Amino acid sequence: MRHRIAGKQLNVNSNHRRAMLRNLAAGLFEHGRIETTMAKAKAVQPFVERLITLALKGDLSARRRLVSRLTDRRIFAWVADPNVPDERKSSRYFELPDASAVKFNRYGELKKSPRLVQHLLATVAPMYRDRAGGYTRIIKLGKHRLGDASDLVMLELVGKEEGPQVRGQSSRRRKIAEGRTAFAAKLMANKGGGAAVAEAPAAAEPAADDASEA
Repeated sequence: MRHRIAGKQLNVNSNHRRAMLRNLAAGLFEHGRIETTMAKAKAVQPFVERLITLALKGDLSARRRLVSRLTDRRIFAWVADPNVPDERKSSRYFELPDASAVKFNRYGELKKSPRLVQHLLATVAPMYRDRAGGYTRIIKLGKHRLGDASDLVMLELVGKEEGPQVRGQSSRRRKIAEGRTAFAAKLMANKGGGAAVAEAPAAAEPAADDASEA
C-alpha cells in the first residue's frame, strides 16, 4: 500500500526527482516555455506555481526559501554564445539581458550573468502581480517522443501567448466557438436583409396615395 506517498513518482528516486523538477522549473523561468512529456509537465506545474506565488512576496524570507528550493545558477549564457543563431536570441516573455552583461573567462567558462532567483523575483513574479494563480498552461503538441512514444507537450508561462496554442494539433473548442460565431453572424445578416425588404413596400405606400389624390 502507498501510505504517505503523495505526488507523481515518475519512476525515479527522490533525489533524482527533486533535481529533475528543479531543472525543469529553471528552464521554464529562463526561456518562458519548455517542451517535455505530459507526466513531467503535470509534475512540475504545481511546483512552478508555488515558486511564483512565493516570489510575489518579494521579502528576504521568500528569497531564502527560493534559494533552498531552486539551484541559484547563472542563466542566459546563450545570449552571448556565438554558436547560438541570432534568430533564437529573442524572447516574447521578458526582456533579455544585453550580451555585454554575460562574460566568460579565458577557458570558456561562464563568469558573469544574471542569477536565476533574482530573475524570478525581479522579472517573472511582477508579470503576475494582479493574477491570483494559474501562471502556466500545458499545450498538447500532437507528437510523441522517440523511444517510448510519450506524449510531448509545451509548458509555458501565460500572459504572452499568441492564439490558443503554439503549434501542434488544432483546438477543437476554438473551432466550435468560431463555428457558433459565424453561424450567429449569418443569422443576423439574413435577418437584417429580410427587414430591409419588408420595409421597402411600406415606404412606397405614401407615394401611391399622393398619385391617387392628384
